[in-house]
Amino acid sequence: MFDIKEKKRIVVKLGTSTLTHGTGRLNIRRVEKLVKIIADLENSGLQIILVSSGAIGLGMSKIGLGSRPTDTPSKQACAAVGQCELMYMYDKLFGEYGYNIGQILLTKYVLDTPRKNNVLNTVNRLLEYNVIPIVNENDTVAIDELELEFGENDTLAAYVAVMSEADMLIIMSDIDGLYDDNPNENPNARLIPIIEDISDEIVSGAKGAGSNLGSGGMATKIKAAKIVTEAGIDMAIINGKDPKNLYDIFDGKSKGSIFSAKAVK
Repeated sequence: MFDIKEKKRIVVKLGTSTLTHGTGRLNIRRVEKLVKIIADLENSGLQIILVSSGAIGLGMSKIGLGSRPTDTPSKQACAAVGQCELMYMYDKLFGEYGYNIGQILLTKYVLDTPRKNNVLNTVNRLLEYNVIPIVNENDTVAIDELELEFGENDTLAAYVAVMSEADMLIIMSDIDGLYDDNPNENPNARLIPIIEDISDEIVSGAKGAGSNLGSGGMATKIKAAKIVTEAGIDMAIINGKDPKNLYDIFDGKSKGSIFSAKAVK
């Protein structure tokens, strides 16, 4: 049974659509609210690890591109520029609430080898120091991640949650949760509040290619849910357009969709 009061170490994944406007520029009001709430949750005793998208989108805006590039070198260039913007923003905003941040850029190769223990050691020590780890893919050099989508950051967040032995993964997206049909096409689609088994029907029904700025969709979130629930970790999908949804989750209110963890022997 899902009990939020038992959760202490939380991975929060912030998607590009949560962090930016449709123009690709930073959604300042929303990001400021998110940072304030995350800092407050840290003050309450939680350990939060952020997995943040947004580097390519912010880089697009700074360079002056009107849409997400399709060629790998352009994506890498946007990521290089945007990652600087992303970390500067987080450093400035979290600093206002007395928190330091630490950047961790990963590739799938690191998480597929014993070197992931080095990453875990770093994450644990940062949390001991009350530093908020902020994780992203190393898009500037990891070409195959950009081309094959290591999972966009939904899958990355799932692997980080498993590696760090988190109690819960929360994906903040541009949708309220998992529906029984595509809500953009079917106005009668119903939100599914609790998912105890990720059936083939749910997997095949996951639709959506994501936004122009991001790369994820519901299928990638279902993939992330399978990874974490099989490792004994609960996962939630909530709408990132209202940062207060994070408060609601930890206040025990019904919000979004909860994927219940499977018992791990």
